Amino acid sequence: MSNTVRWGILGTGGIARSFATDLKAVGLTIAAVGSRSQESADRFAAEFGIPTAHPSYEALVADPDVDVIYVATPHTFHAENALLAIGAGKHVLVEKAFTINAAEARQIQQAGEAAGVAVLEAMWTRFLPHMVRLREIIAAGTLGDVRTVLADHDQRLPSDPSHRINDPALGGGALLDLAIYPVSFAIDLLGLPTRILASATIGATGVDQQTALIFEHEGGRQSVSHSAIDAAGPVTASVIGTEARVDIERTWYAPTSFTVTNSAGEVIERFEQPVASRGMEYQALEFERMLAAGERESPLLPVAESVAIMAVLDDIRDQIGVRYPGE
Repeated sequence: MSNTVRWGILGTGGIARSFATDLKAVGLTIAAVGSRSQESADRFAAEFGIPTAHPSYEALVADPDVDVIYVATPHTFHAENALLAIGAGKHVLVEKAFTINAAEARQIQQAGEAAGVAVLEAMWTRFLPHMVRLREIIAAGTLGDVRTVLADHDQRLPSDPSHRINDPALGGGALLDLAIYPVSFAIDLLGLPTRILASATIGATGVDQQTALIFEHEGGRQSVSHSAIDAAGPVTASVIGTEARVDIERTWYAPTSFTVTNSAGEVIERFEQPVASRGMEYQALEFERMLAAGERESPLLPVAESVAIMAVLDDIRDQIGVRYPGE
């Protein structure tokens, strides 16, 4: 592999467009794009100045001028597409949620280990500047003993029954698209839950329209989150410790600001670091750092943790009664 990491984008939907925009903004190299049709691949390549457009995913992963495949398809295709890329010897950045269940996540983990390629879930929030600073503050003991994590991810998304977000066959619903953010956030800060309490409202198409979660974590800590696809919320988050708290502003999982307030009500830090992009380049930069260092996983999100997060989501689905076709 050359010193320049050559990205291949698998899929040409909205998330792929956001990723390509952010990579181009910081000068990273997109060598190729693959779609299920030549026309779609050509349009995407023309828009982003990508030199090669492939009419199939198979052609993309076989491209010798591509080092890393970014899997940007709907949830139900993540495992299939990631395994295709790994089978071709490519490193993979797999869009979140990593898969639709833990069994598929383990397949990717095992295949990546056997092939000796780098694997990372594209939970881009973990790599953003304000999240890096938040972990530094916690590690320094500024918050004292972190007791509680609160977050919501409530959006008003399309109600059309044929839309992907309402289609169980595509892993639709609040859980995999929206709740994955506060779930991953809580686990990042507090570790895996020791107990899960879940409640959901199931819509006419069989997906969860809103899901409320209470996690108990080691040491009596708690995280509480709410996610919905049918009503917009504040989309903020708080991390509460015995000595101080952090209030993260809207939209908490994207580049934003936060305030640290001590237990006496005094502001002791204000974090502001404007990011011109959506912020998806930070996960790509971490991936390139991994490759340069010869690492196959990121310490900020090991593959085993992505598998464990999918197992948590499986537990939640068991409680709320959601099944995806083919399971």
